[in-house]
Amino acid sequence: MLCLPAPLMAGLSAMDSAPPIAFELPWSAPAGLRPGRPTVVLDRLQDAGNVGTLLRSAAAFGFEQVVALGGTAALWSPKVLRAGMGAHFALHLVEQAGPEALDGLGLPLLATSSHAPEAIDAVPLPWPCAWLLGHEGQGLAPALQARATRCLRIPQPGGLESLNVAAAASVCFYESARQRGRAGPG
Repeated sequence: MLCLPAPLMAGLSAMDSAPPIAFELPWSAPAGLRPGRPTVVLDRLQDAGNVGTLLRSAAAFGFEQVVALGGTAALWSPKVLRAGMGAHFALHLVEQAGPEALDGLGLPLLATSSHAPEAIDAVPLPWPCAWLLGHEGQGLAPALQARATRCLRIPQPGGLESLNVAAAASVCFYESARQRGRAGPG
């Protein structure tokens, strides 16, 4: 055990009210992509809070793997860790992957667009699958959108054109869970 002076400990934390305790765990990077596992693919998401929220929702709704393509916020950054609230330890995380990595998933690739003709709740969703989620302002890269097996619309009766990427992802993950009968309590 090592005791640090309070000002030094506070300087080590990115939080305003630093906890008075810390620990270190051995860590090794995960091996690589796991084919056939329910997956979330992040394409250039830059807001760390959105990324952490996505990890938390992915774990909550039964996804096992998150693949962060190049240009996405670092999955282990302090803000992503805080927003993820422990989801990192329930997920297999792959960082800095290239789009070609999607070939190894062996899963249907699902995307969303406010202009898609089919609504997410009106079609059967495949399971397992991989949800493709794009940049907060630019959306999914056109080359990735073109690779999607199916592109679906999230109905928004309130009239807005789009949702925050983390909110949209949570709707998609929930609908995947609901359709396979696993969105109930617990």
